[in-house]
Amino acid sequence: MSDTRKPLPRDPNAPVAESDTSFLWSDARLLGYQPMDDVHKEFYAVTLELLVCTDETAGAALESFAKHAESHFGQEDEWMRTTDFPARDCHIEEHAAVLESVREARELLSRGIGNAAMLQDFGAYLFSWFPGHADYLDSALAAWMVKRKMGGKPVVLRRDINLR
Repeated sequence: MSDTRKPLPRDPNAPVAESDTSFLWSDARLLGYQPMDDVHKEFYAVTLELLVCTDETAGAALESFAKHAESHFGQEDEWMRTTDFPARDCHIEEHAAVLESVREARELLSRGIGNAAMLQDFGAYLFSWFPGHADYLDSALAAWMVKRKMGGKPVVLRRDINLR
């Protein structure tokens, strides 16, 4: 993958759930806009498929992630465009960069150069990238969408979350 950008820095003083670096979905990741939260939960499932794929399952894992990412990012991009979300350009560019990495991975697999290890690395990168993306970019979009639909801020109820 050609994208060498590092995940966004996090505020060291902000509370963080103990499971923040987990590869599994938890309520700690909820943003308060149900359609987005649902697709983010699916993101964790398909990204985990990349992380645990074998050479035999690599192609299917990549296609599963690609299908999800195209739909997930397409929906968010559409929300941003149709509602005139002010901070959409950077957000859309991040989506495009991930989709470009998917395109490159498909190309490498089709040429016999890529393998499961490459996709496992990609999955690990996605798990390191996504929390910052969601905390900064998606949370702002979630708040924007809730404000437009409900006239207020998102309310998030989390089960069994321990903050350090």
